[in-house]
Amino acid sequence: MMTSSDEILRTLADLKEGLNRRESAIYSPLAALSRTARRRQPEEKVRSGYRQAYALDADRILHSRAYARYIDKTQVFYLIRNDHITHRVLHVQLVSKIARTIGRFLRLNEDLIEAIALGHDIGHTPFGHDGERYLSKLCQEAGIGNFSHNVQSIQFLDRVERKGRGWNLCLQTLDGILCHDGEIHNQVLQPREKKSFDTLAREIAAKKADDGYALMPMTLEGCVVRMADTVAYIGRDLEDAIRLKVIRRDQIPADVVSVLGNTNGTIVYNLVTDIIHCSHGKPYIALSDRVSKALKALKAFNLSDIYLNPAIKKHSDSIHALFDILFETYLSDLQSGQQNSKIFIGFLADMAPDYPKSHQPAEIVRDFIAGMTDRYFLLQCPAHLRPEVMDV
Repeated sequence: MMTSSDEILRTLADLKEGLNRRESAIYSPLAALSRTARRRQPEEKVRSGYRQAYALDADRILHSRAYARYIDKTQVFYLIRNDHITHRVLHVQLVSKIARTIGRFLRLNEDLIEAIALGHDIGHTPFGHDGERYLSKLCQEAGIGNFSHNVQSIQFLDRVERKGRGWNLCLQTLDGILCHDGEIHNQVLQPREKKSFDTLAREIAAKKADDGYALMPMTLEGCVVRMADTVAYIGRDLEDAIRLKVIRRDQIPADVVSVLGNTNGTIVYNLVTDIIHCSHGKPYIALSDRVSKALKALKAFNLSDIYLNPAIKKHSDSIHALFDILFETYLSDLQSGQQNSKIFIGFLADMAPDYPKSHQPAEIVRDFIAGMTDRYFLLQCPAHLRPEVMDV
């Protein structure tokens, strides 16, 4: 006997409603329930289907073109050919796993956690935080504000993806992505609730005007991802630096080792354990005093001995110069209408008309360059100016 499409849809709708009721029964009263998710635009049932709101967001991010480009974006070390060095794609997967582990013990919404984690770095430039600084300087000079990768993540997902139409993600997902500042040290993260899409727009504008503007997620799930971002990178960056002989394991400060350990595995385990213990049943996500001090000391060590180490900055001047060249070239091509330029052929050719109408030329250039992988960026540069990739 044939089952009608209406019957299938009713069955799936019933199953979805059952999942929503299950959330109410098993999640913490502090969790973000899927039924409370808010989108900017209402969606037809055929598009939203039977998946819950945050699960749908995670799927949309995972299947986006920007997510595919994580595969060749720098985490910390660039122009190095080594299959065991972390790239951005692995980092976001580690953040997702760590954050979902914490969320499961705190009875939070793992779908929302996954969506935020998968999308949180999608706005990163090629060549990591160095590239971010170079592009921010160019954006400031062009009069379009600071560049920060968390703001750019919203830009990609909300205004660039799907040929300029965006993914219509939930406010709670976008807010968690915007507010994920994992480099800032916080012992306690307490959500700022009652946000709206207008709040999101104001916070984006404030961050563009002042890169130091402090943000805080609206959900505990967003706070978990922000903590997990640090947990995922802090020990992993140590291991990569040791593997590349940038530092030695015995250089890790003793006061850090005594609390957190000296391997990525022990560091992750001790941080996650402390977060769960200090946050269980609380309206915030927190670290203990002892662990927070050790983590802050480890961040300071990583900054001085890894991230600012001259040994990994050999090509920074060359990369900086290439950012200048590409930005100026594409801006000139746009303003002069050079239709054979890569910015027309590789970026604007299939965009919806509203995108170029609603963006200044410098903003279009920013979006094009920020979306590049390391390899694609280098291929756009004059061959004689490209630094060599080293086998390590």
